Amino acid sequence: MRNYHILVVENNPKAQKSIKLSLLKQHYTVETAENGIEGLKLFSEKTFDLVLLDVLMPYLNGFEVAKIIRKQSPVPIIMLTALIDEQNQIRGFNLGIDDYITKPFSYRILISRIQAVLKRSNTRIMENHLIFKEIHLICDIYKVLVDKNEVMLTKTEFEILQILIRNERKVLTRGQILQEIWGYNYYGDTKLVDTHIKNIRRKLKVPYIKTINGIGYKMDN
Repeated sequence: MRNYHILVVENNPKAQKSIKLSLLKQHYTVETAENGIEGLKLFSEKTFDLVLLDVLMPYLNGFEVAKIIRKQSPVPIIMLTALIDEQNQIRGFNLGIDDYITKPFSYRILISRIQAVLKRSNTRIMENHLIFKEIHLICDIYKVLVDKNEVMLTKTEFEILQILIRNERKVLTRGQILQEIWGYNYYGDTKLVDTHIKNIRRKLKVPYIKTINGIGYKMDN
């Protein structure tokens, strides 16, 4: 089972200790911070799978911290607060947080909510990442890695590669590839696909895009 790394930003020492103990019992790795500035420092230094964030803190409140984190990362954020009014909850969700738990809360509920948020996050990650052999696509930012080295593709080249990987070992005609990209029946020269495939092969330097004579292409090892 994966060992998740959780950042707890909570200025109440007693609450912070109780939360940390509850998370450690679930075999999470836990880092703690007493205020927003300390929390942001830790966040910039390490990689976390989830952030538990108190709202009422000195220096920077939880909303301000969430706003800064969300500009840098899609990491799941759960806010913990005594502010039970709807307006503050809406404010948090508008900043892109994933859940909002009002104090006091049971630690069983906290753990359940953490597990649910992590599960949703993992699903998003799986949908956003495509891996074929040593090729790794991060779809939302059009990033391609081959053996962990970034390869620069154009948007169209990326989309063609993505289509081939999503249809692994399936033969796709040139017309199917063009229609997937432009979303309608393409009546131009299908040799356009051949040009893009040639460029993709040259840039990736891997042998997995196979030509099926007279038909099209497929991704196969």
